[in-house]
Formats: sequence, C-alpha cells, structure tokens
Amino acid sequence: MLRGLTTVTFTADDLGEARRWYSELLDIEPYFEKEVQGQVAYVEFRIGDFSHELGFIDRRFAPDLQGTGGSLTYWAVDDLPATYERLLEMGATPHQEPREQGPGFVTASVVDPFGNVLGVMFNQHYLDVVAEKG
Repeated sequence: MLRGLTTVTFTADDLGEARRWYSELLDIEPYFEKEVQGQVAYVEFRIGDFSHELGFIDRRFAPDLQGTGGSLTYWAVDDLPATYERLLEMGATPHQEPREQGPGFVTASVVDPFGNVLGVMFNQHYLDVVAEKG
C-alpha cells in the first residue's frame, strides 16, 4: 500500500542552475548530492512538515522516460496565491492558474525554468493531519 509521498524527482539540463533556483525558492541547500563520472549528477532537498524529498537529476544521467504518462505532484502550501505569484516572479510560467477543486482544496501549477510541472495546493485535510500529529 502507498503510505505517502517520499521522493519526487525532476530533471534539468543545467543542474547547477536548478539547484540555485530551488535553493532560493525553498530557502535551504540540498541535504544530499551524488556524483557520477566526477560531476554532481543528482541533488536532493528535504522539505515540508514531513521532510518530503525533492530531487533533481542532470538530464544526461536521467533514465529515458519517453512514452510514459508522466505525473503531476502537488506540494502543500499555506498561502496558495502568494506562492503562485512568487513562482511566477522567479521565472516559472503558468501551467494551471489557481482554482478551487472543492471546499478546502485549491490547486495551481507552473512550469519551472527547467521544463518540469510543479503543483502547489492548499489542502485542509493536510493541515488537519499535521494538527493531529503535532
């Protein structure tokens, strides 16, 4: 059974720039790096209330995923409009403008400067789970 989100991995043609951009967005540095052939090929951040993992792999070392269905992962945020605007200010482009999906669930998504879709969501259920655990 699925127990929850663990790692979401994006690819980037310029891993150094992806690292810099996401370090600024998240206000942290990656906690993990992996080298391949003497160069950094993968970086990973731990973020959020449950230390979810967000990884970036240099596209040259990424597995070929052509022909797959792809996915969109949403990350919980407290202030969706402010987060969406910040992402746009940082150079992301709109993918899906904020929209209510139901009471307590608002989603939006952007395409980051590296071609990945990044989803954000205000999710009351998520907040309720955090409150129960805290």
